Amino acid sequence: MKILLIGGNGTIGKAVAECLSNQHELVIAGFSSGDVSVDLASAESIRKMFELVGRVDAVISTAGQASFAPLHALSDDDYQLALQNKLMGQVNLVRIGREYVTKNGAIILTSGVLSRQPIPGSAAISMANGALESYVKAAALELDELKLNVVAPVFVKETMAMMGMDTESGVSASDTAKAYVAAVEGDMHGQTLDITDYI
Repeated sequence: MKILLIGGNGTIGKAVAECLSNQHELVIAGFSSGDVSVDLASAESIRKMFELVGRVDAVISTAGQASFAPLHALSDDDYQLALQNKLMGQVNLVRIGREYVTKNGAIILTSGVLSRQPIPGSAAISMANGALESYVKAAALELDELKLNVVAPVFVKETMAMMGMDTESGVSASDTAKAYVAAVEGDMHGQTLDITDYI
């Protein structure tokens, strides 16, 4: 398959690329690095990316920005970042990308465990993640030509280590990648994939 991997140079993205590169052709997209550049906050940038890449068999997004901060400290800009980048950026991958994905192909998005297990400081992220999961569930009802799913990672050990956090409760990027592979190669549709089901 020809797979467009957005965020392929990030921690999870690199692990997904490693899992898929032996059997599939990958095109890596990123904000500042990769085979093609894309700004998820811009629908025009997303459209240009697809025009450059052309037809693909699958799209995987491991990208999406949102602020982590105490509720009282979250600004309008923080909420807009979550809505425009993490949420609408990935929604637009479906809206625009469906025209470029081959029949019976797949689009895989990324939410996160904070949609269902929020922690203090996660209000903006949890909001975007929960909305994205609901969108995928509803949109899948009207998408017969492709598979649409969302992967909900837990905290990744490598990221936790970089932040000086205890990594015991995390999951490695390589284990996290297994859910993305299952979503691309499997038959599920309209599902939120829990990482713990694939490790």
